[in-house]
Amino acid sequence: MADDYLVRIGKLIRDARQHRGWTQTQLAEALGTSQSAVNRIERGNQNISLEMIARIGEALDSEIVSLGYAGPMHLRVVGGRRLSGAIDVKTSKNACVALLCASLLNSGRTVLRRVARIEEVYRLLEVLHSIGVRTRWINDGVDLEIVPPAELDLAAIDADAARRTRSIIMFLGPLLHRLDRFMLPYAGGCDLGTRTVEPHMIALRRFGLDIAATEGQYHAVVDRSVAPGRPIVLTERGDTVTENALLAAARHDGTTVIRNASSNYMVQDLCFFLEALGVKVDGIGTTTLTVHGVPTIDVDVDYSPSEDPVEAMSLVAAAVVTESELTVRRVPIEFLEIELAVLEEMGLDHDRTPEYFADNGRTRLVDLTVRPSKLEAPIDKIHPMPFPGLNIDNVPFFAAIAAVAQGQTLIHDWVYDNRAIYLTDLNRLGGRLQLLDPHRVLVEGPTRWRAAEMMCPPALRPAVVVLLAMMAAEGTSVLRNVYVINRGYEDLAERLNSIGAQIEIFRDI
Repeated sequence: MADDYLVRIGKLIRDARQHRGWTQTQLAEALGTSQSAVNRIERGNQNISLEMIARIGEALDSEIVSLGYAGPMHLRVVGGRRLSGAIDVKTSKNACVALLCASLLNSGRTVLRRVARIEEVYRLLEVLHSIGVRTRWINDGVDLEIVPPAELDLAAIDADAARRTRSIIMFLGPLLHRLDRFMLPYAGGCDLGTRTVEPHMIALRRFGLDIAATEGQYHAVVDRSVAPGRPIVLTERGDTVTENALLAAARHDGTTVIRNASSNYMVQDLCFFLEALGVKVDGIGTTTLTVHGVPTIDVDVDYSPSEDPVEAMSLVAAAVVTESELTVRRVPIEFLEIELAVLEEMGLDHDRTPEYFADNGRTRLVDLTVRPSKLEAPIDKIHPMPFPGLNIDNVPFFAAIAAVAQGQTLIHDWVYDNRAIYLTDLNRLGGRLQLLDPHRVLVEGPTRWRAAEMMCPPALRPAVVVLLAMMAAEGTSVLRNVYVINRGYEDLAERLNSIGAQIEIFRDI
């Protein structure tokens, strides 16, 4: 029994490490142990204490166990129930994270309306508080007020919180205007030269930012004599890369042209916020952004981020997989049009209201009603593309949708190295998914879902996909350790219960 426990813990640690993109050697360095010891742990061949498991979980940003309270959160799902009624989409997680970083540009008071209360936001608030920024929830905890100090205290930064959020890299753009030298902790695995970090460095060097990465710290030095004299061409049309370039350009005293920019939803929200700060941005919604920066920003600003298209897709998928009629309100339609076009091709019965504006006055919303439908597998493969293509984060939901459609669907998740692997967890629930390679999955439908007890995948969207399949499966399922879902969704279980699901939150005592 003990040996079986060690094997299961080892597999969980291995999956979390691979999802983080670390080698065994990198995890060993973070723990102060050897690669061979990590190898033994992952194979279940070494006794391991709860304290060590907690240290590994903290290093990998995965709540493998939690000490000091009742333990990790789990979900007990009674499936086979139809959803009904209506549910509102909450504000965008990714937009809220970008706007928290952008608040560092402003010397005045920033109020963000209806901020997503999720773990990723909490980590950033801990970092902001530690460097002297005053933050507080107002209006019964719905809105967030942010007031920066005259001088930031980077020496007091909460390094643990900083390392638990991948968004800390977006502090670089704002901070280069406030400090000539500074250090920032960074999440392990984000070494300079990797695909996820080097495009940021290329863009920010044009503003005089020079960075060396050693011992888990970004060591940043700013050369004030350097300024972008010609357009910045991003080597990757990434969302956070574009946001970092925008944050750097916002307080550059001059005009900055950013080409090959992402035009995705969170980038547009950031542009709208910058305009509220007095920064003019031309080309919003296109791949060429022209930023007319202002060297000093000291205004009291009140901004409402728009709704989250990925959460909207989650709710649409919930209705499809459970064969329910459901109205999803406040859907940012501009960022779901490709997904809906694919679903229409598959035979989805739905309708939508006329468009209306989000609270920011710019993003177009609709209310979308989805009805039970007999779906056919799409002719073409499902694959993501930069906006206006099918959203990268929405690809996993098509695994669950394809599983209830008649025929074979090929899903090509080319962006992430490991995420497609986690989609095969649906096989534990009766799915028929064949992993062709680390990026391609062949889904055979329709599926007769069955209940199961399983660990939550260590990737956000596949974890929610598993939860949706459990909601469709007759019987009682258990999804263990759902911290990763709480990183990206606010009160998801309670909100699904409000439209007819039966999900119980529990912890091991």
